[in-house]
Amino acid sequence: MNPSAIQSGHLSRLAVVYVRQSTPMQVEHHPESRFRQYQLTDRARAFGWPVQRCLVIDDDLGISGAQSSNRPGYQRLISMVALREVGIVFGLEVSRLARNCLDWYQLLELAAAFNVLIGDEDGLYDPSDFNDRLLLGLKGTFSEIERYQITARMQRGRLNKAQRGEYAKPVPIGYAYDPITHQLQLTPDQAVLLLGQAGRGLD
Repeated sequence: MNPSAIQSGHLSRLAVVYVRQSTPMQVEHHPESRFRQYQLTDRARAFGWPVQRCLVIDDDLGISGAQSSNRPGYQRLISMVALREVGIVFGLEVSRLARNCLDWYQLLELAAAFNVLIGDEDGLYDPSDFNDRLLLGLKGTFSEIERYQITARMQRGRLNKAQRGEYAKPVPIGYAYDPITHQLQLTPDQAVLLLGQAGRGLD
């Protein structure tokens, strides 16, 4: 952590706290991570930003960080950095901001060019400083690797269940899985059956 990196020019601009969780299920069932992210506004104030210059961007709740094209909040953040409106960007960790190195290095390039600091739960970094940039680069690489590891674990779990014959996917509307015969059959629920027929009639 290097609080001395904060200059008056940084404090005259916004401290942006970027808040993101990857899925709607996380948003609904795991509020603690979100609370910790919102608490980064307290960190910004502790470093000298007045409350009126602390901005929370939480437009991307429930959206994966695997790419940036579908994240309006991240696109807004990038635009604000390029317009010199931002003095520091806070994220709980790198993975909140980006899960791939392309987006992460784009942010670092812009931050270095426009004199924007990066802050997380562990420290404060200046992307224009070689040592800080090296550390931020490693953090971004680890974040991307973690995404691949999560995906690989899920895929191996699905394959393992499939090898045991226990992997199941949702069946089409109007059908039901018979656990005795292991076959699909028309659902005995007439309401669901009619709904399925109505849906096929719209095709």
